[in-house]
Amino acid sequence: MASDSPPRRSTSPSPSPSPSEKKDSDPERHHDFPPSETDPTAAGTAEVLDPKSQAALLLKLDSVFVPIIMLVYLSCFLDRSNIGNVKVAGMPEDIHATPAQFSTAVSVFYATYVAFEAPWAILLKRLTPRVTLTTLCVVWSLTTIFSGFITNIGGLYAARLVLGACEGGLFPGLNLYLTMVYKREEQAKRVSYLFVCTAIAGAFGGLLAYLILKMDGIGGQAGWRWVYYIEGIFSILIGLLVWFALPNDPTEAYFLNEEEKHMMRVRARQRAQYMGSEEFSWEEIRYALKDKKMWISGAIQFCQDILLYGFSTFLPSIIQSMGHDSVEAQYLTIPVYITGGLFFMALAFLSDKLCVRGPLVAFANVFGILGYILIICPTSNGVKFFGTFLCSAAVYSGPGLNLTWLNVNVAPHYRRAAAIGFQQTIGNTAGIVAGQIYREKPYLLGNAFSLGALIVAEVLIAGLWLYIRSCNRKKERISRGEVEDTRKVKTGDGELDYKYHL
Repeated sequence: MASDSPPRRSTSPSPSPSPSEKKDSDPERHHDFPPSETDPTAAGTAEVLDPKSQAALLLKLDSVFVPIIMLVYLSCFLDRSNIGNVKVAGMPEDIHATPAQFSTAVSVFYATYVAFEAPWAILLKRLTPRVTLTTLCVVWSLTTIFSGFITNIGGLYAARLVLGACEGGLFPGLNLYLTMVYKREEQAKRVSYLFVCTAIAGAFGGLLAYLILKMDGIGGQAGWRWVYYIEGIFSILIGLLVWFALPNDPTEAYFLNEEEKHMMRVRARQRAQYMGSEEFSWEEIRYALKDKKMWISGAIQFCQDILLYGFSTFLPSIIQSMGHDSVEAQYLTIPVYITGGLFFMALAFLSDKLCVRGPLVAFANVFGILGYILIICPTSNGVKFFGTFLCSAAVYSGPGLNLTWLNVNVAPHYRRAAAIGFQQTIGNTAGIVAGQIYREKPYLLGNAFSLGALIVAEVLIAGLWLYIRSCNRKKERISRGEVEDTRKVKTGDGELDYKYHL
């Protein structure tokens, strides 16, 4: 079974187990690992770890990695989505942009974003995580600062294109970094932290924009320009933190003692099938491109990202269309974003506990469907505002859990890196669509399109769940000798003892 259930520690040296005992004691796979020249424990015994010691290790890893990863993604999403805040603060008028031109500026970001996602994901290990993530962070931060000097729509187009090219590598890069640290059943909650940052960025971005816009006129600068200056400087500081605080090799992290580093090496061996070879292989890239799971997951991600980018970018405008002024629209987004983030965290913890993915994505989408129905129907503004809370439950949970669903069902590393990169490329083309469907108040087209996307996603989720279940059943039948193994791909997640999460 390709599971990562917490292993047990042997309190004293024990004799080498029999092959059958080794199968049962190994939490990741039913094959013996090759002996390691650098770690004698790999040679004769399947070392197991004390659950309490492992829990303490996870707590320590979380206390360092999670804040860094959350901060860098928070800064990324702030710099990406602040275009929604400056829209209601007068930027289009100041740069003489028409509504259609401004919508195009929102969309062009995703042209370079989706083009660079897969290449950055594949290059992460070759360039090292520290160099890749720090460089991307610094470049997009400088672009954000320079956005405050924009005077025409051409400048906004150029800034958004550069921003997209850099930010395209961040999410797949951070997600892959998590696979270098955590096991399969530990990942949904950590991916949830990234999407919670999206919610925090929305809430914090609205509050920050509300406060910064009070600087309007200081130094002869419009308030929206100060939004870009201050948020860009914040992001540069986060980039420097990534360089000094994020180790390239988590098993040798500077904050771990020798016993903890040893535990990390044991965990790495236990994840050997899941992580796979460190060597780059074009064959693995081809396998990823032929994987039906990746294509269906990408289609689901596209539908879910219609919500993510439409809702997170235009929520201030949606609330403003309910009769609130621009300042009220900024701070009223805060409780909506917080609700969505908390809902996703709860669902992600449940997903890891049960090792269930698809059904929980479908469950979250039900709230979104109800929310958009309330917003679209001729209801009072109070009911419409309540609908935004329901929508927020699907906005973050859907993309996050769907990504985790693919992440834990593809191996080894470079096949997974390619699958995540291509899935994100497919999904994030939704950003181009989102910029075009939210144009004019009361945004009926955008909200109706989002509702339709959720319904289509529910059908695709059911299809992917049935397909993965059939793959698991086929492996079981082959293992029992009931049918001949005619599959073309039998390595990585294609191995018979690699059970897909449903």
